[in-house]
Amino acid sequence: MSFSPNIVGFACQWCTYAGADLAGNLRCKYPPTIKLIRVPCSGSVEPEYVLESLARGADGVLIGGCHYGDCHYKEGNYKTSRRMTILKKMIEDAGFDPKRFRLEWISGAEGKRFAEVVEEFTRELQELGPNPVKGGK
Repeated sequence: MSFSPNIVGFACQWCTYAGADLAGNLRCKYPPTIKLIRVPCSGSVEPEYVLESLARGADGVLIGGCHYGDCHYKEGNYKTSRRMTILKKMIEDAGFDPKRFRLEWISGAEGKRFAEVVEEFTRELQELGPNPVKGGK
């Protein structure tokens, strides 16, 4: 039996969440491994949310936001990019493989791309195996 990772996804309501919706409307096939949380902007995702998700046993965390220049809040995705660069080091310092975290820019018109990203991230997490803290909390 193949390991099926549990992915927590924080999705910007204007772009990535709309892209996920489009993927469904287009009937794009992707594994049911992601649980999406709609957020107003990728810039509203605190680094603590990612660390807490991993600490509670999520196998991976995906943050999806608007492409540069398309942010509904003007510069939210730039803020996200700066914060998540630092977050990767924090993830490593906390004892997690930084490959368990992924940041993607996916527009509302990129339903197929959303499905491809989930599929690819799922495969990468399957290679890593389950989160070592699984079963802890």
